[in-house]
Amino acid sequence: MTTNNIDILDKYFNWLEIDVKDEYKNKFFAFYEMLIEWNKNINLTAITDFNDVILKHFVDSLLITKVVQLDNKKIIDIGTGAGFPGIPIKIINPKAEIVLVDSLNKRVNFLNEVINKLELDKIRAVHSRAEDIGQNRIYREKYDFCVSRAVANLATLSEYCLPLVKKDGYFIPYKSGEINDEINNATKAVKILGGKIEKVPHFTLLDTDINRSFVVIKKEKKTPSIYPRKAGKPSKEPLS
Repeated sequence: MTTNNIDILDKYFNWLEIDVKDEYKNKFFAFYEMLIEWNKNINLTAITDFNDVILKHFVDSLLITKVVQLDNKKIIDIGTGAGFPGIPIKIINPKAEIVLVDSLNKRVNFLNEVINKLELDKIRAVHSRAEDIGQNRIYREKYDFCVSRAVANLATLSEYCLPLVKKDGYFIPYKSGEINDEINNATKAVKILGGKIEKVPHFTLLDTDINRSFVVIKKEKKTPSIYPRKAGKPSKEPLS
């Protein structure tokens, strides 16, 4: 990578107040190159410009570090797609245990290649629908944090994700735009699923007008065993 690319990475990580080792920077560059190469054959992202990928995928994924501390934690990333936010989180938090979940096997194959090439340990990719993994005893209520950049309303996402979080853990979805109505409409669903919304911090990405919010939901009690419901139900009939 060029000196200019390194400067771009440093600029954004300084803004995030993250001290990134050269080893980690090399992993981000390798991840970018793999993303662009694989994107020629499978649809991973519409964003391919280096600066845009750094900002809109890597930095955006890592904004959560301004909200919570993730190293040494067990984290599950639902609907990870091309590995966001899970892989950037893993690169800078090497002691975290991370599971990446996606419903498309081609993307899971890509994620496994990234994990191998970047020599990441304590991380794996799982091919599964969110509704199915939430009912799997191996994963259910086992995680300190569940994160997701998946595009779905908060009530639906909560049904996918809160069953995976252990008591006193957190589900933290990435949200954009105006979300007050969405939060109000999801409050009852969050409570049914055993959670409580604690706070909603807001950020604007450096040098942009791109807004990002995190809905910090604490798991206060076990999720009733009927949730998540069977495939399709959470999205077609959100809890309300």
